[in-house]
Amino acid sequence: MPVITEIADLKRIYERRVPRMFYDYCESGSWTEQTFRDNSSDFDDIRLRQRVAVDMSGRSTKGQMIGQDVAMPVALAPVGLTGMQHADGEIKAARAAEAFGVPFTLSTMSINSIEDVAEATTAPFWFQLYTMRDADYVSRLIQRAKDAKCSALVITLDLQILGQRHKDLKNGLSAPPKLTPKTIANLATKWAWGIEMLRAKRREFGNIVGHVKGISDASSLGSWTAEQFDPSLDWSKVAKLKEEWGGKVILKGILDAEDAKMALKVGADAIVVSNHGGRQLDGALSSIRALPSILDAVGDQVEVHLDSGIRSGQDVLKALAMGATGTFIGRAFVYGLGAMGQQGVTRALEVIHRELDLTMALCGETNVANLGRHNLLIPQDFEGRWQDGH
Repeated sequence: MPVITEIADLKRIYERRVPRMFYDYCESGSWTEQTFRDNSSDFDDIRLRQRVAVDMSGRSTKGQMIGQDVAMPVALAPVGLTGMQHADGEIKAARAAEAFGVPFTLSTMSINSIEDVAEATTAPFWFQLYTMRDADYVSRLIQRAKDAKCSALVITLDLQILGQRHKDLKNGLSAPPKLTPKTIANLATKWAWGIEMLRAKRREFGNIVGHVKGISDASSLGSWTAEQFDPSLDWSKVAKLKEEWGGKVILKGILDAEDAKMALKVGADAIVVSNHGGRQLDGALSSIRALPSILDAVGDQVEVHLDSGIRSGQDVLKALAMGATGTFIGRAFVYGLGAMGQQGVTRALEVIHRELDLTMALCGETNVANLGRHNLLIPQDFEGRWQDGH
């Protein structure tokens, strides 16, 4: 068993174990991947204030996200095709999150269905919704999430159309993978993945296949997006979805202060500052750079969470100290899942928790609720160097 001390250790195992198209799906961005890179590297520009001679005993990372108790302010983000990273991937990730005491968010584009995950877990999970042209299908999907006792609806706003992701296009990304000479050659080197996948409960989009009529190619994320995602989504439709759901709503994909204000108007319980992990608008600001202006716009009127770029517990601490009330991790848990299944997701959470706890202590704090900008050294131009074109 390899010694896992950081998320990068899991990533190395993950790359060796998982077929190239699914590794690339996780570990890539759109166009030049500038925003994908900035999401992580911009965290490095923020430094930490070390404090000493502080009683560090009795530390706690516990908190709440939308009123739900959490072991640390970290949720597993919705990630499409998770069940292709490891057999029954969504089920295994949800079980790991439940055992650890953090929220799990199931993607509309999951391999395991809402019902599969509900049957395999006992704690309520969150469901992420993509809006479709087929309003009847969306209504049925929302009802299925209600029937599964999902405790929050996460509506993703930044994927009405699909950003150009060169690697996915070149790899012919699909679930299950299409057997071309290129994929066959790669799969031949991933036999452990293949053996487990043969025993998987599902190998195609579980929330879609069998639930929607007339899909020309249900295996292809690109085809499904082009045919079904709703490019006409606007704030009035968001308000209607919130009303139809009737429970806690998190709006994901906010990167602009004006959009944050609109999210507040429609009554969101939380917003997620996110650029879809750098997989949509390349050239957009990193999430951590966008966070301050959004906090200025909405204050404490709504919970502000942050997603995109978090690879460590120190990143989590920096986001919280900058003012976020919660964070989401996507790639960090996928590395663990692809590397070691449920045990790998647990290990990823343990690594992040340990890093958060130790860093908090070395910054002179004993409770995540007390983190703030006083714990950080922020470059003078971090928030002020960018101006819009007005």
